[in-house]
Amino acid sequence: MLNIVLFEPEIPQNTGNIGRTCVATGTKLHLIGPLGFSLDEKMLKRAGMDYWKNLDLEVYDDYYDFLEKNKNAKIYYATTKAKHRYCDVSYEDDCYIMFGKESAGIPEEILVDNPDTCMRIPMLDHIRSLNLSNSVAIVLYEALRQQDFAGMQMEGELHRLHWNS
Repeated sequence: MLNIVLFEPEIPQNTGNIGRTCVATGTKLHLIGPLGFSLDEKMLKRAGMDYWKNLDLEVYDDYYDFLEKNKNAKIYYATTKAKHRYCDVSYEDDCYIMFGKESAGIPEEILVDNPDTCMRIPMLDHIRSLNLSNSVAIVLYEALRQQDFAGMQMEGELHRLHWNS
């Protein structure tokens, strides 16, 4: 199972969207505190829709609590400061993909200790960053693609009509 980790998320709508994506992909969501919102917040639940109740979620007090409870975890750090591209990483089945808070990303003190597992989504140089929930979707679906979307529904059905063979 893949793991998405949000380091001190600040915007409940982003976390709600990411939670919905995690439910749709069978991915566990890890939230590292302090959070910028309450898990009871309406905006969080609205963005996550009725999927939130099915979310595999774990919440941590801080980064050190996360590390302590996930010893030996293979962690990839998504950051605009990385040299490696997200699509050049070979994601393991049980890896953790961490994203930073919306206003500041992952602290450089963490990044500098993990240069080989830091990766970025390419974008134009005058853009500071992408939306957090979009970034998670981009990287998560690359990891799922590498795993040939194992266990996921690969074909859809029309509701009223039928596909022409």
